[in-house]
Amino acid sequence: MRHIVSNSRFRLAIAACAAAVLVVSLASCQTVGYYSQAAGGQMELWRAAEPIEQLLEDENTDPALRERLELVSEIRTFATEELSLPDSGSYRRYADLERPYVIWNVFAAPELSLEPVTWCFPIAGCVGYRGYFSEEGAQRFADSMRERGFDVYVGGVPAYSTLGWFDDAVLNTFIDYSDTDLAQLIFHELAHQVAYAPGDTTFNESFATAVELEGVKRWMAASGREAMLAAVEKALSRHQDFLDLVMSTREELEVIYQSEQTDEVKRSQKVDAYLRLREGYQSLKQKWRGYSGYDRWFEGPLNNAQIGSVAAYNELVPGFQQLLAANGGDLNAFYEAVTELTKLSVDERRARLGVSEVPCSDCAAATLDAES
Repeated sequence: MRHIVSNSRFRLAIAACAAAVLVVSLASCQTVGYYSQAAGGQMELWRAAEPIEQLLEDENTDPALRERLELVSEIRTFATEELSLPDSGSYRRYADLERPYVIWNVFAAPELSLEPVTWCFPIAGCVGYRGYFSEEGAQRFADSMRERGFDVYVGGVPAYSTLGWFDDAVLNTFIDYSDTDLAQLIFHELAHQVAYAPGDTTFNESFATAVELEGVKRWMAASGREAMLAAVEKALSRHQDFLDLVMSTREELEVIYQSEQTDEVKRSQKVDAYLRLREGYQSLKQKWRGYSGYDRWFEGPLNNAQIGSVAAYNELVPGFQQLLAANGGDLNAFYEAVTELTKLSVDERRARLGVSEVPCSDCAAATLDAES
């Protein structure tokens, strides 16, 4: 995700916030509080957004910001003209929210299970997180879930997609990313406007990740930034190392939780598994010669909810890359094929993408309404 850690694979699209604006007047008394904060946060963003074209013409615009906005305009044009991504109003306005993240997502999972709690929303379907436009609101809800015995993880998010329902803005939360990270983020979020399968987070995020990876390679080649490719590939390699480590721990925990041991024994083994995860990360840092981009992910107590927040962004990426290759690298044909996949069941999608069964990250230990 490009939030808690410095890597792009962890971005979380929270279309539920956009849906909330549409249905707030229909919400029950129990859900109106959550929907109201989502609607208010989206309206705050709209009020703060200014057309990038006007900011570039304004002689009072900070030179450093002007340079970044010029780059955004270049990336945005490339996205439409070369990647066939939507020619919408998204990423044509800029907003300074004066905070480090646009929203904070709350993940929850049972103490002795990796199957995430999910919440269901209009349009977006069921997702394994709840988004809040204030950190205080997210932490308050997280505390309520902890009191109910769940493992909980709160992650700050720099960007989200409203799936084309509204024009998403460029934000201060990511405007200072490196050139390649900025391009990847914009390509990723625009991809959500191309194809979206309600309730299938892994499918949606893996597709957007595949688009961003292909897009940034084409953008670097077209803009004379081939020299950056080595750095991007090194970052991807480090990220794969991180994923392999986390998924190994996930597999270990699944064995523990599915065993016939007592809950007391499982709790003890859970602690040991997370200690080994931390030790494994220290070994990775040595391999990476001290690179510390994932330190923040490891700085707090590790738990099942945090593990569950990782898997969605990469699980099906190889399948999507193979589908792109099968379509001769033609992005329009690829998008059409992906759109057809959204009409299938989850199991059928996995089969078409070369995955035999639905991963646990798409299972739900509990499905709660928006206020639970």
